[in-house]
Amino acid sequence: MNNGKPNWWSRPSSTPEAARIPSPPPSGDGEGDFPLPAPQPRATPEPPASAPAAPAEPPAPSVVLTKGDPQERDRGRDQDQGGDRVQVPEQAQDPAPEPVPAPPADPAPAPQAQAQASQTQPLHAPDEYRTPPYGEPGPWAPAPPVQRLPGPVPPQQGPGHPVPPQPQGPAPWGQYDPWGVGGAAPPPAPAKRSRKGLAVAGALVFALLTGVIGGGIGAYVERNGGLTTVELPQAAAEDTGRAPDSVAGIAASALPGVVTLHVKGSGSSGTGTGFVLNTKGHILTNNHVVDGARSSADISVTFSSGETARAKLVGKDTGYDLAVVQVTGVSGLKPLPLGNSDNVRVGDPVVAIGAPFDLSNTVTSGIISAKERPITAGGEKGDGSDISYVDALQTDAPINPGNSGGPLLDSKARVIGINSAIRAAGGSGGDGEGGGASQPGSIGLGFAIPINQGKRVAEELIRTGKATHPVIGVSLDMQYEGDGARVGEKGKDGTASVTPGGPAAKAGLRPGDVITKVDGQRVHNGEELIVKIRAHRPGDRLELTLSRDGKELTKTLTLGSSQGT
Repeated sequence: MNNGKPNWWSRPSSTPEAARIPSPPPSGDGEGDFPLPAPQPRATPEPPASAPAAPAEPPAPSVVLTKGDPQERDRGRDQDQGGDRVQVPEQAQDPAPEPVPAPPADPAPAPQAQAQASQTQPLHAPDEYRTPPYGEPGPWAPAPPVQRLPGPVPPQQGPGHPVPPQPQGPAPWGQYDPWGVGGAAPPPAPAKRSRKGLAVAGALVFALLTGVIGGGIGAYVERNGGLTTVELPQAAAEDTGRAPDSVAGIAASALPGVVTLHVKGSGSSGTGTGFVLNTKGHILTNNHVVDGARSSADISVTFSSGETARAKLVGKDTGYDLAVVQVTGVSGLKPLPLGNSDNVRVGDPVVAIGAPFDLSNTVTSGIISAKERPITAGGEKGDGSDISYVDALQTDAPINPGNSGGPLLDSKARVIGINSAIRAAGGSGGDGEGGGASQPGSIGLGFAIPINQGKRVAEELIRTGKATHPVIGVSLDMQYEGDGARVGEKGKDGTASVTPGGPAAKAGLRPGDVITKVDGQRVHNGEELIVKIRAHRPGDRLELTLSRDGKELTKTLTLGSSQGT
């Protein structure tokens, strides 16, 4: 540096070329310029004809940069603009050049050097861009050395241009610093982060997102049955009214008049069914449903609406298996209309309503499968006092324990029977709800007390609390195994088998007669004869066909009456 201004150095040449250029003689004071080797010129242009002759100067075989007074540098610039110039041909491409330092030059060139310069060919052609860089004075201001990419340099053709040795391996780029000393080392490469930790973290995040999304999809599938909305075709809303004679119409009409009875007895309880007879709260049911109750406090009634009430026992009859209870303080009672069981025909549709196995308001349907089916139920006491004799309506409408006392309805929702007994599978021939059966339950053989008989008994129970039984005034031989009902030789406790002055005595019946028909209907045993007689009212006239000493006789009698139990 001199006066705060930089010294600019020319590009050095390779050693072989510099050796061929003669060096100027040193000045007399021991100080002089250090010549720079000049590269081989490509072509020497002819000087213009109009150019004036240059003053005698010392010969300069190479381009010299001087340092000293700025006026001298300006004078040199003027000489460059007006005098001869030395053209320096481009040097062959060589590896990265290094700046060659030069000793300080004299303030003024020696006369001998100026003379030499006037006799030599100018090294440079006129420079049309002769403004010094950075505004500094001087004849030339070459740019800093050009950095080149490492790689092979094509060799120059011709003599005196040997191929320089090529560097082995890549050389990193460096930023040029004209004020720096030597080449600066490239900055160290940043240390690479470990990718193993990033991979583990990414896997955990992916697993978490997958679990959340999968859980949400699973919940949606579970709730909606799939990823898309499932909508099945369905019928539109329509009128829910039904024909009055359909099962639904019959059930809708009759259910408000049907009740469920819960009875508590001596260490036992039971469930049965009943139906409303009138607005006074009288309800008809079976005797075996309420037989275990000790008082009225043990009987409760539940209506189809869910309302409950206490009921008191009005009357009961074992022989007919019927009973009447009454509720009070209940409004809106709906009595069921009563039909006529004599009008029923086999095959007529029927509907049964009850509480099988305590399932209240259960509706089943079927047909009348038989009429005047003589059945007996009960007999648990052993003395025959609890046996009921029923000339029943048979139906295949499912009837189970709990249906007892419920109504059997015709197609006009009228009561034609009181469901009372079933024939169970595996039974020993006993009737009633599982009487003697090992498997209680409906097998399509249900039996109902005809409403004509039930109506008469219910009326008597409401009036007096007791029911009357029609009788003929004879004692039957229940051990007789022949066809028909045989009049015994002796009655109970050794009394006469034909009651003196009774209906049978008046008609001329004798001990040993065998009754084979009642009003033309065949009877096969004593139980059937009782059933046929109890199907009538006291005072009714009957025609009996009997066999005596091998002869068939016909007798007519009027039924008497006895007090039931």
